[in-house]
Amino acid sequence: MKPYYRDDSVTLYHGDCLEITSWLEADVLVTDPPYGRGWRQGDLKRPRNEVSDVGIAGDDDTGTRDKALALWGCRPAVVFGDLMLAPPVGTKLTCVYHKAHATSGLRGAIGGVRRDAEAIYLIGKWRSGIGGRSSLFTARRRASGADGLVREFGGHPHVKAGDVMEQLIMQCPPGTIADPFAGSGSTLVAARNLGRKAIGVELEERYCEIIAKRLDQMCIDLGGA
Repeated sequence: MKPYYRDDSVTLYHGDCLEITSWLEADVLVTDPPYGRGWRQGDLKRPRNEVSDVGIAGDDDTGTRDKALALWGCRPAVVFGDLMLAPPVGTKLTCVYHKAHATSGLRGAIGGVRRDAEAIYLIGKWRSGIGGRSSLFTARRRASGADGLVREFGGHPHVKAGDVMEQLIMQCPPGTIADPFAGSGSTLVAARNLGRKAIGVELEERYCEIIAKRLDQMCIDLGGA
């Protein structure tokens, strides 16, 4: 299949990652899949108890995520998820993505506590030993505003901070990075910034266009994902 975008570092395909399997040729999986929690984008202009129908494809349950992980097998994988849900099969360690900006996670706060943390699962075969960095990965740059809507870097509702993606990739074994749920390009941009090759697949063409434009800028992207 012809790529949607290609340069010396990144190859991007438009379509379903369960059907387009070129990403399986990579060495390490770094991805932010549908979590399986049936998330829907709230609308500030609607009544608080009414939610718009804009959601994430394949997010009604963990089936889409789990089918992709089954294809990947037991090779090293870094996979974002929801701390309220059970980890994927084969998880070796659960890390935490902390959105440190003061306005992150204000929508849907419970008991005065913001939703400013998500899970990062290390799955498959990783080296083990003594010592290492903290399992808390903190974003130093803002990814969203006080209204809970993503304001920059592609507009994807689950945008990830670019500095966190780079921190994660730096922990990965050598080789090509795969992202079968590319979103607005967080993993692909971070991989290229670090001199790594990457293969991505994205289901929605509007996000493929955003990724291609970002990569076409041919500059180091130090912002959000």
